[in-house]
Amino acid sequence: MKPMPLIFVATCDIAGKVRGKGFPADQLPKRMSRGVGWVPTNVQITCFDRMGESPFGSLGDLLLVPDPATEVKISFGDTAPEHFMLGDIVTLEGAPWDFCTRHILREALKRLYDLSGAKLFSAFEHEFQLKGQGPPHQGFGRVGFEAQRTLQETLMGALHEAGITPDSIMKEYGPNQYEVVIAPEIGMRAADAAAILRELTYSTARFVGEKATFAPILNTKSVGNGVHIHLSFKDDAGTPLTYDSKGPCGMSKLTDEFAAGILKYLPNIVALTAPSVVSYERLTPHRWSAAYNNLGFRDREASLRVCPVTAKDPNGIAKQFNIEYRAADAAACPHLALAAVVHAGCQGIEDALTSPEATQDDLSLLSSDELTDRGFVRLPTSLQEALDKFEADPIVTRWFPIDFAKIYRAHKEAEIMYTADLDMDGKCAAYAETY
Repeated sequence: MKPMPLIFVATCDIAGKVRGKGFPADQLPKRMSRGVGWVPTNVQITCFDRMGESPFGSLGDLLLVPDPATEVKISFGDTAPEHFMLGDIVTLEGAPWDFCTRHILREALKRLYDLSGAKLFSAFEHEFQLKGQGPPHQGFGRVGFEAQRTLQETLMGALHEAGITPDSIMKEYGPNQYEVVIAPEIGMRAADAAAILRELTYSTARFVGEKATFAPILNTKSVGNGVHIHLSFKDDAGTPLTYDSKGPCGMSKLTDEFAAGILKYLPNIVALTAPSVVSYERLTPHRWSAAYNNLGFRDREASLRVCPVTAKDPNGIAKQFNIEYRAADAAACPHLALAAVVHAGCQGIEDALTSPEATQDDLSLLSSDELTDRGFVRLPTSLQEALDKFEADPIVTRWFPIDFAKIYRAHKEAEIMYTADLDMDGKCAAYAETY
């Protein structure tokens, strides 16, 4: 019997999981118009494969339609190629489905363009860990790097073959922790590339006999695994719009307003960008992550960082200049996380907000009154608190489809309930298994 080649068409869903169906590869032309069947209630499958309360029940039908621009076909050794595509969830009539994460991001990007004429140019940096401790005492070390050279070279090759431009990879500070960076992409492609990177990392690790996890934190006594989203802007002609030598920290007026919106609404969107129960063990002071809604100039403790550049001439600086959102991890769907950040930035543009001065001090040493006087707040310290802040803000919830906040809340409440009886070690272990 000759095996039948299959293509897996997938959505990266609210849980940040890539789920879908396979179909015979020779049916691709038909599936690009007809898709494969999908079910509305699938939106409520949590990262632990428990079903959150759903308004859809057993009713309704949808289609998951592959997007050929996201096609990945990679061979690992002598095994059958891994062949998959991301897609859009649509109604039977072909209209976008409100709770498709790619549709949600598409609407956010349209809002940005309609407001400013700017296209988002972004990239996701990912940290991940491998099962086991690996060589000890190897933070940024060559020995730790060489111990996984095969994995790293295979992963970078797979990314390149998938049409993603690798930037760098390294042994990170934590035990058996690595960081992989890819080049920025325009619009939707950046989030698609982030989802593809995660899937190829899992596949590469399996191929070399390892197991990779992007869980936000494995051990509260050690470091966490973050996702850093780098953001810049271009116009239709490809001209950079992010930098102005006369602007605060080099930010253009557009960037300043966009950053101000992110900072103002950060406490209300972090439920979407750091959406696991254990995410808030990482978002604490002195973890080089994010704990306050502050702007930092080359400061890795800030939630939003103005990044350094290596160019010296104005044109080169303008091309490199970017800001970095740091209150995120890979429990988040990249499409949903990016949509939340873009909408917050757009609100800053609409309201002509101005970013606060970049911080230079340790905000954890300030009292609540001192933080308030300077316009800073401590970010939520639990997923429950983050959900409360998200759902309570009518400005933020109206950025998303009607009932999205209710559905998202129910989804995450099911996740919280699943972990409720576990101690923190047990919670970390549960997330390490699913992400």
